[in-house]
Amino acid sequence: MPSKESFALEKLYRDWVAEMSANPGAGVDELRKLFDHWGDVTAEPGGVDYLETEAGSVPAMWAVPKGALTNKVLLCSHGGGYVVGSMYTHRKLFGHIAKAVGCRALIVHYGRAPENLHPGPVNDMVKAYRWLLETQGFKSGDVAFTGDSAGGALAVTTMAAAREQGLPLPAASMPMSPWAGADTSGESYDTNAQRDALVSRATSGGLGSLFLGEKGDLKDPLANPLYTDYRGMPPIYIQVGEAETLLDDSRRMAERAKQAGVDIKIDLFQDMQHVFHFLAGAAPEADDAIRRMAQWVRPKLGIA
Repeated sequence: MPSKESFALEKLYRDWVAEMSANPGAGVDELRKLFDHWGDVTAEPGGVDYLETEAGSVPAMWAVPKGALTNKVLLCSHGGGYVVGSMYTHRKLFGHIAKAVGCRALIVHYGRAPENLHPGPVNDMVKAYRWLLETQGFKSGDVAFTGDSAGGALAVTTMAAAREQGLPLPAASMPMSPWAGADTSGESYDTNAQRDALVSRATSGGLGSLFLGEKGDLKDPLANPLYTDYRGMPPIYIQVGEAETLLDDSRRMAERAKQAGVDIKIDLFQDMQHVFHFLAGAAPEADDAIRRMAQWVRPKLGIA
């Protein structure tokens, strides 16, 4: 049975869906204001400082846990369908993860759609990665990627884009509830339609269209991780809620990576909603998931 604390995220999502349904003409600015409260359910991690910076001309924020290693880093991509969400909505979530791993996190505020259409977001993430490697003294083996939802997709597609641009791949990647964009072919869109409080075919299709633009290709391997070339990629650890409509996005990504010979791990969390990790510090399921992420990635980064 899910903890009583875990229902806080479901309530938040259902309230948002009700508000969006009551105002179907709401524009992007209104949606962004609504999702500015995404991090409200996340507890402050405590002992984490935040410092805004620019990573290769892209706005970003350092999350620096007290006593954190300075020679290892998490490169973090926030979710929100490439349209909403920000480094501010996600700072506490990534602060919790950085604190559990024991290193700094760089949370990238990539340009969002529709102002910054694909491949804008993935190119911004590559710029930030290049900045870490070429100006901040990190080696590729010192870096792990992580992100949620659209940011979970970026935790994979950024590796593919970096490889195309001649950059070495990071030590590992940890997508949380990754999203295949406007591709809504997964069966879980039907089987979990009544259980998922936030994501539906309509929301995925709408946000995906804003991200790709009129001439976009929903099977573009840098936009949809179901079509990314996984050959030669580092270890990947996917976490996803079992109640999500996006469940099959994660399952199919994992299968594609496995077929390519990647060291892939996937954990399904019973009855959990989309990016339940937002309940970090407030629900045991989220804290357990982040603990598992930290245990998995620390040896990949060479952290004892």
